[in-house]
Amino acid sequence: MLLRAISLFIIIATNVYSEEIPIITITAPSKKPQSISTVGSSVTIIDEKFLSNSTEHFLGDVLNTSSTSANFFQSGGHGTASAIQLRGMPKRYSTVYIDGVKMSDPSSVSGDFDFNNILTSQVSRVEILKGNQSSIYGSGAIGGTIHIFTKQGKSGFSKDIQYVVGSHNTHNLSASLSGGNNNSKYYLGLQRFQTDGISQMTHNDEKDRYRNNGLIASYSKKFSDKFELKSNARLAETYLQYDAACVSNLFGCSPNYDHSEESDGLEGSYNISLIHKSLKKFSNKFTLANTYIKRVYASAPNSKNTKQDNYYGDRYAFLYQGNYNFDLDNSIVFGLEREDDQMGFNKDSTARIDSSSHVISQYLDYQSRITNNIYATFGARFDEHSFAGNEDSHRATFSYVFDDKATKLKSSYGTGYRFPSLYETFYVWNSANNCNFGGANCRAIGHKKAETSQSYDFGIEKTINPNLFIDLSYFNIKYEDALEGWSGNNAAGSGSTTQNSPSTTKSQGIEFISNYKLNDLLNFGLNYTYTQTYDGAEQDNPNNSNVNSQMVRVPRNVINLITKIKFPGSKNLDLTLRTKWSDKARDYGNGNANRNGSQSFSDAELESYLVNDLSINYNLFNSYDLYFDIVNITDKKYETAQDYSQMDRSFNFGLKRRF
Repeated sequence: MLLRAISLFIIIATNVYSEEIPIITITAPSKKPQSISTVGSSVTIIDEKFLSNSTEHFLGDVLNTSSTSANFFQSGGHGTASAIQLRGMPKRYSTVYIDGVKMSDPSSVSGDFDFNNILTSQVSRVEILKGNQSSIYGSGAIGGTIHIFTKQGKSGFSKDIQYVVGSHNTHNLSASLSGGNNNSKYYLGLQRFQTDGISQMTHNDEKDRYRNNGLIASYSKKFSDKFELKSNARLAETYLQYDAACVSNLFGCSPNYDHSEESDGLEGSYNISLIHKSLKKFSNKFTLANTYIKRVYASAPNSKNTKQDNYYGDRYAFLYQGNYNFDLDNSIVFGLEREDDQMGFNKDSTARIDSSSHVISQYLDYQSRITNNIYATFGARFDEHSFAGNEDSHRATFSYVFDDKATKLKSSYGTGYRFPSLYETFYVWNSANNCNFGGANCRAIGHKKAETSQSYDFGIEKTINPNLFIDLSYFNIKYEDALEGWSGNNAAGSGSTTQNSPSTTKSQGIEFISNYKLNDLLNFGLNYTYTQTYDGAEQDNPNNSNVNSQMVRVPRNVINLITKIKFPGSKNLDLTLRTKWSDKARDYGNGNANRNGSQSFSDAELESYLVNDLSINYNLFNSYDLYFDIVNITDKKYETAQDYSQMDRSFNFGLKRRF
């Protein structure tokens, strides 16, 4: 395979920036601490201060308005399926990590991950890397990666409690204990969220409940100057009532079709790392990580649906990472990894299906300060998949920091890939053999290969004065050999399977970020994203009808404006107004829209919308935060997924206590 230059970041924090400009350190771009001032790719950081001041219940809602090119969609209210699309790419091309543990679900169709169960009160920091990241993070990191860091212990002893009550009988309670000293630290957090909810779909008005019992914990121990242990764990036990799409009846939904479904879920992850600093310039990190996701779908009490589906996805990863610093200006990160995925499901209580695969990987990432002003990164990764063969990816990034330390030019180029998921690898449907996506009589591996991708971006970051910062970037991504579902008729009967499509899908656009402090009382944060996409996999398939060629659920224009006001004469009272305007978007049709007629899956169009949320916060005695929220002030009716409701006008009242 062709070795090409690619994308990422930079070196150890040095004294490049003058003392008056703060050094912001990030860890995700090359799996080691580095200054963001030297990063050549586009990065969005949501820090602990921002999250602690946020009144959103779920992290997905925070990301929805806090980053460019991070399109968020959800199939209903709290707890329903939701996802992030980076740079116009489908959600399966945005890899999610929590405390370094890969969270994609091995039992999902495309091996992607839903954001519906991540509560904001558990999170201390988010780093979003945009563009191809496969040379460091492997399969699926084509649109970018999202790194979520949960809260960690700090020296001393502290307790926190937060309680929120809101519309739709919503209650959100969280509490934590943390502490430690120079050698050991711990954190334990518990969360209980529950709501009666809203109707998931627009054509009925029954409420869909949701419950989330969560736990996060971390422990670190420094045994000596050379040995250190770090560990993290997260667990979420959930219950959701939802409205399933009517896809079982080719002639449309029956008038008495019951949309009272429910699901029980378990989502957990943990990692244990041993860090050994064998030399002053050389360190080693050995990690065992696990992700486990279980979903049980069934009928709600007294409904007409008697079927039950059970799914589980399990992943173990064994990781080694080495880091060698040649000097202050040159360093290298390298690693070996083995990832084992397993999935199983019991479809309609008929038969147990299990399958597994593994990937063995090697990677390296070289970071260099070429001159006083130029920083560069060159990286490569080589993966061997147990069924899909070998793939490699490469990257190069550059940043140029001007002498005024207030201007940076950045650029990156990268290649990437996505291996077929277990579902895409093994399962087909065939009418002649009466099989339903699994079973010994229709299970087949086929000849599926990885999707491949290339991307580049360039931009400028500029601090115009102490009160104004702007960031403007252009990006361009394309991927080939898309894995798509195909159907047809042959001697064995009608059926469907997943195949590589001979197509090219493209996305390009502009990202603009600005922060402006008018005075001590008034601050603005404005971001704008323009995304032009072409869904070649579907446009090249003559069986599909398309409203236009855009990727589904990706609006062409999105504007987010955050306005923060400090009230005159009061240091403790402030107001935040969040405004989002989203352009119209293409989506797939939904059979639920034609419950009494022919079922149609022709493309539909999501209308544009303008939504405003208001938060008022008051700090009392430097220990209490009282806040009041109005979500969707104008009670706008809108959808981010066809036929699925978004939150109506809602109210929340909350209390935070730090002691």
